[in-house]
Amino acid sequence: MTEQKPYDLGFRMPAEWEMHSATQLHWPSNRHSWPGVRLAKVREVYLNLIEALHRYEPILLFKSPDVPRSEVVGLLRTKDIDPDEIRIFDIPLNDVWARDCGPIFIRREQNGEISYAVTDWEYNAWGGKYPPYDADNALPAFIASAYHLPLFRPQMILEGGSIDTNGEGLFLTTEAVLLNRNRNPHLSREEIFSRLQQYLGAEKIIWLKNGLEGDDTDGHIDDLSRFLNKNTVLTMICEDPDDINYAALKENLEILQSATDLDGNPLNIVTLPLPSTKIEGTTADGSEHVPASYANFYLANGVVLVPLYDPDTDTDALDLFSTFFPDRDVVGIECSDLVWGQGSIHCITQQLYGIGE
Repeated sequence: MTEQKPYDLGFRMPAEWEMHSATQLHWPSNRHSWPGVRLAKVREVYLNLIEALHRYEPILLFKSPDVPRSEVVGLLRTKDIDPDEIRIFDIPLNDVWARDCGPIFIRREQNGEISYAVTDWEYNAWGGKYPPYDADNALPAFIASAYHLPLFRPQMILEGGSIDTNGEGLFLTTEAVLLNRNRNPHLSREEIFSRLQQYLGAEKIIWLKNGLEGDDTDGHIDDLSRFLNKNTVLTMICEDPDDINYAALKENLEILQSATDLDGNPLNIVTLPLPSTKIEGTTADGSEHVPASYANFYLANGVVLVPLYDPDTDTDALDLFSTFFPDRDVVGIECSDLVWGQGSIHCITQQLYGIGE
């Protein structure tokens, strides 16, 4: 008998604005990603984020066993954080990118009852760029087991930051990532869509093209364009034709402007200018640019966490999120030291559903 897929059972991937049970974070400890003083700097960003976020929803903070718990608790106490409110797990980790290696939850409402399951996609650190990644790849199964949740394995590489959904079957992604031969060379575009349909409930995918310079994921959607509600998409733009990201963002905007929802209606497209992505020196992999983007925001229960990079553009971003989320607090987090590692707030968070204490 052919195993029933989540789509056949009525499951779908929820939108990020739906109520979470908790947020998954990984405490930074990888010295290759955060050399020298970079580790202390990125930990300060984490402390600021935890201080803001823990007031709105529980946090599962995973830390490597070689980092003393007392050290993490001591740092948490330097902020307005009660460590007893943070669930700290000692578990092998490779790095901080919970969005890409963490569980992607699916939701089902049946006979008035809501249930959740975990989809456990394979993770290969964006095409095998940063081995080892086996510990991070094991996390979805760990969470499903720890919280007694059904687990589905699609047998396909997929990072959480490479997709975004409005929770009603409409998805955004990029060809630069999902069609990249360093992920699933044995699968065609149609087969990839089929997996997203069978396991996440995707009815339609809007395929953007390329990502930002300095994005070592090859072009994740969560640095480019995100749903603000079921028919509104925020997309990043460049106003300077000489900017290294101008052409790619212009092409993506044009695709969105001609795209439609499941019913054939045009989407509401809003834009924000990209902050400066050029840095002094280079990142750990030698890039002179980082993927600094306001699209890398995180929608948690009652709050929008917005990455801040540049006073010249930060205010417009905060104003936009306040307009679209009047029932949520909007909290800016300075992320220049985080995005140096080539990811930001959305990249280090993963929303969890259906888990208890």
